[in-house]
Amino acid sequence: MRNIERAPSMARLTAYRFSLSLAVIVLFGQSAVAQSTIFNIPTTDALTKNKVYLEFDTFVQAPKAEGSDRLSVFVPRGVVGLGRDVEAGANLAVVNQGGSRSVFLQPNMKWRFYNNETTVTAASVGGILYTPVNNRDGVDTYGLLYANVGQKLGKYGPRITVGPYGIVGASDGFAGPEVGAIVGVEQPVMSRLSFVADWFSGKNGFGYFTPGISISLPRNGLLNAGYSIGNDSYHGSETHYNRLVFVYYGMTF
Repeated sequence: MRNIERAPSMARLTAYRFSLSLAVIVLFGQSAVAQSTIFNIPTTDALTKNKVYLEFDTFVQAPKAEGSDRLSVFVPRGVVGLGRDVEAGANLAVVNQGGSRSVFLQPNMKWRFYNNETTVTAASVGGILYTPVNNRDGVDTYGLLYANVGQKLGKYGPRITVGPYGIVGASDGFAGPEVGAIVGVEQPVMSRLSFVADWFSGKNGFGYFTPGISISLPRNGLLNAGYSIGNDSYHGSETHYNRLVFVYYGMTF
């Protein structure tokens, strides 16, 4: 989630690292409620018209780097189905570390332009805008664009999602590659339990691998828990602390 022209505080840096994690989310793809992301990557699902999804995300750095305060990120967000396989939403990411707090607004939109229920194949495109609310000096406003294809493999097999992404409007301060790939898998285990994992390529602000579980709850609820590991988390014998426990709860109305 970083895109900073001058030397950033860790809170600002990490806010940009988790930007796509703070996009639209709904529910496991084969249940009655659609899913818009797995953990970080967008899927090909979209909310139906007039449906509303509300969610709260929590990220906590684990382990904490020695000699520094633990980082935490809290994200309330909402998504609305607009009809014709289009959904739009907004997220408000609050990044805390020690006495520092940074807030980021992230409006987003997705269009599922292809959906074949016979072959269980779909494709979508979308975008997310990232802009700081406070501490704006030296922090860019920029966008992320993506396209993806999702395919369900058999009645009990996984759904695989793949596609490209690109960063638009970032300055030279954006560290790492500005194009890459997204990959995700959703594997049902029981009627309400699935194994899920996703990955953004690149050692940049979006580059994470996140495995975890997804639990469908009564009344259109969802609980997901996972562990986000930065692609730059290892460098030779040195361990980096770009890793977080990731938990979210959401409900569709």
